Amino acid sequence: MWVFGYGSLMWNPGFEAREKVLATLRGYRRCFCMRSVHHRGTRDNPGLVLALDKNPNAECLGVALAVATGEEGRVLRYLRERELISSAYIEKRLDISLCDGRTVAAVTYVVDDRHEQYCGELDGECQARIISRAAGGRGPNDEYLYNTAEHLAGLGIIDGDIEWLVRRVRKLGNGRLAPLS
Repeated sequence: MWVFGYGSLMWNPGFEAREKVLATLRGYRRCFCMRSVHHRGTRDNPGLVLALDKNPNAECLGVALAVATGEEGRVLRYLRERELISSAYIEKRLDISLCDGRTVAAVTYVVDDRHEQYCGELDGECQARIISRAAGGRGPNDEYLYNTAEHLAGLGIIDGDIEWLVRRVRKLGNGRLAPLS
């Protein structure tokens, strides 16, 4: 079983991957289009988290994580508890292209654009203001942004939208220092 990570699953999958490979998912884009009311925000002050939003002309670079044989059931239960907490994601098995030329089907969590937490219409400035102020059960929203940006850079993945958000959130400031990656 393979899992596609494009946000926090890249740097905090919650399970030991037997193989970790750069991969591309076509037809979706990584974006801050889901309000977070549990992990990086609250019902009163929602944050934003990354999601895969369907776009036929897009592609998302991320990480394919291979689950150890015999661990599939446990990992899938864990991922469902983590990712499907508010039903804003839909679990799909989508084909991804690994950087070594293989194509595999991977468990992938994409945003439900009919869910109340979906907010694909937000512009970058609005996203930056929300991210700079929100915090939830797993910590500050800007920490999530900075960790993701740092890990994308470490993998050699360039995401101009994420890089712009890091610069803008850093300027807005909130007392915490952003990494200077």
